[in-house]
Amino acid sequence: MNSSSHIEINHTPIWAQLHQHQRATRYMHMRGLFDADPLRFKKMHIAIDGILLDYSKNRITQDTIDLLTELAQEANLQGWMDKMRSGAIINLSEKRAALHIALRQPETANVQVNGHNVIPDIHRELKKALAFANTLYEQTHLGFSGQPITDVVNLGIGGSDLGPQMLTQALTPYHGKANVHFVANVDSTDLLEKLTQLNPQTTLFIIASKSFSTPETLLNAQTARKWFLQQGQKSDIAKHFVAVSSNSNAAIEFGIDSNNIFALFDWVGGRYSSWSTIGLSLMCAIGEQHFRAFLSGGLAMDEHFFNAPFKQNIPVLMALIGIWYNTFYGAHSYAIIPYAHALRRLPAHIQQLDMESNGKQTGRYGEHLDFDTGPIIWGEEGVNCQHAFFQLLHQGSRLIPSDFIIPINSHYQFAEHQETLVSNAFAQTEALMKGKTAAEVLTELSDLPGIERDQLMPQKCFPGNQPSNSILIEKLTPFNMGQLLAMYEHKVFVQGIIWGINSFDQWGVEYGKVLAKQIQPELTTDSVLQRDSSTNGLIQYFRSHYKK
Repeated sequence: MNSSSHIEINHTPIWAQLHQHQRATRYMHMRGLFDADPLRFKKMHIAIDGILLDYSKNRITQDTIDLLTELAQEANLQGWMDKMRSGAIINLSEKRAALHIALRQPETANVQVNGHNVIPDIHRELKKALAFANTLYEQTHLGFSGQPITDVVNLGIGGSDLGPQMLTQALTPYHGKANVHFVANVDSTDLLEKLTQLNPQTTLFIIASKSFSTPETLLNAQTARKWFLQQGQKSDIAKHFVAVSSNSNAAIEFGIDSNNIFALFDWVGGRYSSWSTIGLSLMCAIGEQHFRAFLSGGLAMDEHFFNAPFKQNIPVLMALIGIWYNTFYGAHSYAIIPYAHALRRLPAHIQQLDMESNGKQTGRYGEHLDFDTGPIIWGEEGVNCQHAFFQLLHQGSRLIPSDFIIPINSHYQFAEHQETLVSNAFAQTEALMKGKTAAEVLTELSDLPGIERDQLMPQKCFPGNQPSNSILIEKLTPFNMGQLLAMYEHKVFVQGIIWGINSFDQWGVEYGKVLAKQIQPELTTDSVLQRDSSTNGLIQYFRSHYKK
C-alpha cells in the first residue's frame, strides 16, 4: 500500500472483520481463557531492559492480536513510523515534523528537518541547559545578595508543567540540593502558597512558555516579579528569572539575561517536551548524569518501538488493545493506576498526553470520523483508590480497561510496605479478571438462613472479566522513567495513526482562550452584554458580588 495514500480505515474489510470478531467473542470470559491455556501468561507478556508488560488479562485471543495487527498494517503504521523517525512533516495542520524522539538521540545521529540536521541544535541547547541546571543542583548559583539559590519555581502550564512535575516527583531519591516547586494554576492560591514559604534572595523562577505569551504563565510570572522586586532591584531580575522559550525578545524585555534563555523547537509539542529544555526544572532537581540516563531510557524504548515486530512491540500492543476496547467494545473510559506514591501525577500527565493528542472527531485530512476515538483517561495512585473508585471497577455496569503500573523495588528499605503494596496490585488485577461466581458466593454463605443468603448472594457476586495491563518496572530510576514515558508517547501515536488523527495539534485548546480574553474586561465594566443568556447571567452575578 502506498504510504501517501489516504484510506478511510472504518471502510476497510479488516475493520468489519474486527467487528465480527468482537460479536463472536464478546461473551467469552477471561477465567475460561486462563483455564484453557496454562501458558497464557508466557505467550502474552514482553520484558525488556527492566520493564515488563503483561497483557494476558485482556478479553483477547491470538486471533484478536492477529486481526489488530492486520489493522495496523492496513493503516500503514510502519510507513508513518518511518516518516516520524525521518523528520517528515506528519503534523499536517501545522506543517511541522513531530520529532520529540530526536531529543533522545545521541550527538552522532543525523535527523533532517527540511534539509537541516537538527541534532547539533538539540545538543547545543541541552548542554547549555544542563550546565545551568547543575549550578542549581549543586547550589553554586548565587542570587543578588550573594546567597546560594535554594529554591527553583517552575512557572508553566500544560506540557510545560505536568510532565516535568510528574518526573520530578517520581525521581525524588535522585534530587540534589535545590528544592524544585511547580506553579501552573492562574488561581493566585497556587502561587501565593508557594511564595509564602520562599525567600526572594534565594529563589529562582523558570518561566516555561514557548511563545512567552501564555496568559496563565505570564500572569504568574508578573506576580512573581512584583513579589521579587519587594526586596530586589530590576537589575537583579537576571539572576533570579530564566526562560524556556522561543521568543527571546519578549523574555529579554521581561528582564531575563539572554544567556539564560533556553530555546525550544517548533517540532516538539508541549505534552511531548519533557525531554527538551522544558525539562530544565527536572534537570535542576536531578542533575546532568540522571537527566542523561532519563534520555537514555527514552532512546531504549524508541529502539524497541521502531525495531520490534508489532506482535512483540510493547507500545504497539498497548495501542492495539486500547483500540479494541475503545472502538470495538465501546469502552470509552480508561484508568491509569500507578502503585507508587512517587507516580501520583502520572495519571494527570497521561491524561493530557492522550486526550489532547487524540481527543478529536476530525481526521488528519479534515474528514469527519464517524467512530469512537480517544478515550477518557483518568486514575489515581494505588492503594488509595482501592478504597474509592474500585467498587465501580469490580461491580459497576461499565467496561473500564486499566493499566496497573507497579515498581518492583522501592528506594526505601521498608520491605513490608513494598510487599503489601505489590500484593494489593496483583490481587486487584486477579480479582478484576476472575470475579466471583454465584457458586463461590453460596459456599461462603452456606451457614446463613436461606432468605438472607438469597439477598446477599447477588450483592457479593463479582462479574470479573474486567481487563487490565500490568506494567512492572524494576525500580523508579531515571532510565526506567524514560522508558515508561516514551512507551505511552508511542502508544498514543500508534492509536492516532490507526484512527487517522493528527495527534500533534490541539486546536480545541485555543477556542476557550479566545473567549476568555473577550470576557475578562466585561467582568469589571458596565458594558452591554451580548452573549447567551447563561453567560450573561453568570457575568452579571459575578459583577454584583465581586469585591476587587
